[in-house]
Amino acid sequence: MTVRQRIQLMEVRGLRVAYATMGDGPLLLFPPPSFGHLAMELESREMRSFFEALASRYTLVRYDRVGTGLSDRERGPETLTLEFEVDVLEALVGNLGSARVSLFGSSYGGVVAAAFSARRPELIKRLLLFGAYADGAAKTSSALLRSITGVVRADWELGSRLLIETFLPHADREMASFYAGMRRESCCGEMAASLIELWARTDLRDVAPQIMAPTLALHRREDPVVPVALGRALAALVPDARFELLDGCWHHPWLGDMCAVLRLAGAFFGFRPPPPVAEAHLEAPGPALTTRELEVLRLVAEGLSDDTIAERLVLSAHTVHRHMANIRTRLRQRSRAAAVAQAARTGLI
Repeated sequence: MTVRQRIQLMEVRGLRVAYATMGDGPLLLFPPPSFGHLAMELESREMRSFFEALASRYTLVRYDRVGTGLSDRERGPETLTLEFEVDVLEALVGNLGSARVSLFGSSYGGVVAAAFSARRPELIKRLLLFGAYADGAAKTSSALLRSITGVVRADWELGSRLLIETFLPHADREMASFYAGMRRESCCGEMAASLIELWARTDLRDVAPQIMAPTLALHRREDPVVPVALGRALAALVPDARFELLDGCWHHPWLGDMCAVLRLAGAFFGFRPPPPVAEAHLEAPGPALTTRELEVLRLVAEGLSDDTIAERLVLSAHTVHRHMANIRTRLRQRSRAAAVAQAARTGLI
């Protein structure tokens, strides 16, 4: 199943916010967990599969935080508050014209979703929190925070790799390269450091008890970014919230046992999602390539260079090179020509 996203712009306090809709049905909003990029996220097979599974039953709405991705990249220090982040989410709900919505908030996206649910309880049907927390100061020591933000500000390329080592310590080389690259494409080092400091200032302890919507909090047992105790503490603050502990160590819901997350989310929201494509590919015969990888491979088959393909698809040459490396790995071929030949033999192109 391939679900196309439609990207649009809205304005909040004179700043443009890019948001994307996928699928059809009741509204399910997914606030950005960290440094997002609406276009690049779907280049990840795991992220695309996860979002398409949700979009199979809902109109899934994602957006790029101001300062990142396709939204305006400049934002003043006065906007670096949780209140402004909630203002953006509130404006988005108003722009969508729906009386009530459901929220799926992961990591800092869960913080924003929880704060919005407390501010506007009449607009919320259901709230799902994944790997979220109430007390940012308890998540990271001040010394570690200064160290990380110092490196991020001084050398964003090095800082982006440091963030991957810190937040996705189990990522292989391909995954680490993708996430580090997406963060660099998403924002500059100064903005990244400012957002990390914003996340560390989180304090929902007085706000969470005001949440009235049915709430499910999911947390992985060995999450290295947000210790499980912090997720449990947030759930304890929300009246009648249910807390479910999952096995695994991945901080993002689309990594690791994605199917377990989707089963619990589907039961909570009231639908049965289809098997995610990324999981189905593991059992399918032959290699699995994403839509973007197939586009790149077809252009390679036409004899185009990485630079020409990048221009044709509005990508960077580095991104095209990375796609080609992924293609060779999945097709188990050592060269571009061999990958094209293999794809032609098996009917991929």
